[in-house]
Amino acid sequence: MRLTQPLIGVDFSSRPTRRKPIVVALGHRAGGAVHLSRLQAHATLDDFAVWLRRPGDWTGGFDFPFGLPRALVEHLGWPTRWLACMRQYAALPRAQIRDTFAAYCAARPAGAKFAHRACDRPAGSSPSMKWVNPPVAYMMHAGVPLLLAAGVHLPVLHAGDERRVALEAYPGLLARELIGARSYKSDDPRKHTDERLLARIAIVDALSQGRTRLGLRLSLQSTQREALLDDASGDTLDAVLCMLQAAWSTTRPNHGLPPGVDPLEGWIVSA
Repeated sequence: MRLTQPLIGVDFSSRPTRRKPIVVALGHRAGGAVHLSRLQAHATLDDFAVWLRRPGDWTGGFDFPFGLPRALVEHLGWPTRWLACMRQYAALPRAQIRDTFAAYCAARPAGAKFAHRACDRPAGSSPSMKWVNPPVAYMMHAGVPLLLAAGVHLPVLHAGDERRVALEAYPGLLARELIGARSYKSDDPRKHTDERLLARIAIVDALSQGRTRLGLRLSLQSTQREALLDDASGDTLDAVLCMLQAAWSTTRPNHGLPPGVDPLEGWIVSA
């Protein structure tokens, strides 16, 4: 059976360490099966950047926002063209980002503090301007410049090397389809419970049986399955969930992005 382009899924950290690295799942799709080839870790942003710049062929799902809400950008008077906006954003120190976004929220009514992108509610994701719990604004601040420096292609947002296609992914979207609101991960060792292990087992079993709306089945070796279940932080499982969302995009026109995507905000694949 002919293989598609290689796939990657990236569980990203804006401040990776050896204990909390950026995790990359690598695999490929053959028909309706997505095969996990291997997992790799990058303990620094520089190490990940070097790997990302390597030539190759892949479609990847990256777990960080690619764009800001248009309402926020227009309110701040920032450029409304994506590349100019991201360059201005990347040039700001994190403290200024925090203060700017906090001031925006402080002036908004209760229950509507954050600005949202069109994709946030369908995906159930945090607003991309959120700087705490999780700090996705800082993840975007660290991650988007790496994509630009690597010259990859970001559909709708920025033209690049079309042999390396980067899409915004969100593992929580797929996880919630399978286990609802149950928690399956934590960075706190005190919360590495049997309940969360059972939730990871339920996710991996459903993926392996192809019981998702993506119409794809995850193919794992026994040692890979054990690695996904044993990682109570959920980072390796999240990387695989992003890889599956990237795989789904290869089965759809326009990388699975719906028509009319805002070219400033972007879209979460499979939302």
